[in-house]
Amino acid sequence: MSVAPSTEEVGAASSDPNIARAITAMARAMPDAPAIHLPIARAPDGTWRYQTTSYAELDRASDEIAAGLHAIGIGAGTRSVLMVKPSMEFFALTFGLFKAGVVPVLVDPGMGIKNLKVCLAEAAPQAFIGIPSAHAARLVLGWGRGTVEHTVTVGRRWLWGGHTLEQVQELGARATGWQPPQVRADELAAILFTSGSTGVPKGAEYTHGNFQAQVELIKATYEIEPGEIDLPTFPLFALFDPALGMTTVLPEMDFSKPGEVDPRHLIEPIKQMGVTNMFGSPAVLNRLGRYGQEHGERLPGLQRVISAGAPVPAVTLGRVQAMLDEGAQIFTPYGATESLPVASIGSEMILGETAAATDQGQGVCVGLPVAGVEVEVIAISDKPIARWEDAQVLPAGEIGEFVVRGPQVTRAYFNREASTRDAKIADGDQVRHRMGDVGYFDAQGRMWFCGRKTHRVVLDDGSTMFTIPVEAIFNTHPKVFRTALVGVLRAGKRVPVLCVELESEHQGAVREDVRRELLALGQAHEKTQTIHEILFHGGFPVDVRHNSKIFREALTEWAQEQLR
Repeated sequence: MSVAPSTEEVGAASSDPNIARAITAMARAMPDAPAIHLPIARAPDGTWRYQTTSYAELDRASDEIAAGLHAIGIGAGTRSVLMVKPSMEFFALTFGLFKAGVVPVLVDPGMGIKNLKVCLAEAAPQAFIGIPSAHAARLVLGWGRGTVEHTVTVGRRWLWGGHTLEQVQELGARATGWQPPQVRADELAAILFTSGSTGVPKGAEYTHGNFQAQVELIKATYEIEPGEIDLPTFPLFALFDPALGMTTVLPEMDFSKPGEVDPRHLIEPIKQMGVTNMFGSPAVLNRLGRYGQEHGERLPGLQRVISAGAPVPAVTLGRVQAMLDEGAQIFTPYGATESLPVASIGSEMILGETAAATDQGQGVCVGLPVAGVEVEVIAISDKPIARWEDAQVLPAGEIGEFVVRGPQVTRAYFNREASTRDAKIADGDQVRHRMGDVGYFDAQGRMWFCGRKTHRVVLDDGSTMFTIPVEAIFNTHPKVFRTALVGVLRAGKRVPVLCVELESEHQGAVREDVRRELLALGQAHEKTQTIHEILFHGGFPVDVRHNSKIFREALTEWAQEQLR
């Protein structure tokens, strides 16, 4: 009879902090336990048929890949781009890279060709692992030109050289006596690029210690137990599943367009596979909640939903909460690629208390800092702060920039010295990360998010308008889906402009009536009385990763053009 590995065995398989060691621990304790279920086709009864990979199979495949990569010259410390769609190969490759000590460079292909080229040039990868179309784009667009020495194709190799994944695994399977290299907690483990919602994406340097700390913080914060089943709608989050002892059920969806997911493709596996945990962006929860409300769907057995990427509207939380069993909650951790998690709050507190304050323009409560993480609020400044003693810490109630210190905090951006100076503050032998978000602490020690620092609108009279508090007031209008505050120049003066995206069923509404109602709503609140310009937009530009973060820079240009 198999015995589930202990928390210590799963979270840290040995003194080696490599996150891939957790797979080996699971494979030894529960070799036949499913690691990944991948939907492949519909069965005659209409349910999904799954291809299942056990922990023993995943461990063996990733071992073969790691040994094979070493055999072809892709060794420890090598930076390798990984462009493979969510699949069994994606998981085996990712953990094979970690086992080999190779540094995966993970980017969102949907960030745009221009950004991709910049990011890959900065990462200076020495290897490129991808599907055939990724290699074709690499050759045509010059990705990694001058630095890439080794290539691996997942699938059929065309005109380029290198090896196929099948060849790599064959070499690894024949390797005798191969052992994975030991890594240190402070060694570079991966380069993860940010979503680029406030500019060109930056590559955060993740150490093995950062990954290990993230796993431990997520496990402790959400009380995740080995043996649970996860439905991740963001593939990178699924990489934590083996380290948390969870089984991954991949949904049938286009992961590059989470806001267009078919809710039925989430509901079906939750019921069919006994899913206990789900990760989804606000855009995913919006689709799921609306469908559940319209069709009276329930999600029995789902213990928790975790959502990140942007604040989740209370109305969305309410719709999804109504689908859950009693005692289950939606949790909205606060953090960023450079530091996650930082704080967390559950739907029970949001719907029961803080949502009402949000609607009155108090910001969005993101909860208490998670255990082991220190958060401070410092005076807003757009300049670098070299040393912690040079920062001005603000008292509770005052809006400033959130600064975080903890074991999950990354120390630098790869090949981005200026960005590192802007975002990091030296504090002895540790580093504090400037989140780039503004907000405040309340009297209970809870954090309230008020928007991105770069998105604040500073008017000519010196007053400052923060996006989230302002927008929340207008978002209470029943015909409004979401709003975005931007600042534009008009007659030489900076004026606040509210961009409005209506609910889909109200796109045909008489906009002058809605405009008049919104202006009246704004005049009823002190924070919004200076807004006199309202523009309607058919669909805000949003990030590819979560389909939730609004590209306000693009909206500002659009609004400037509209008012010209």
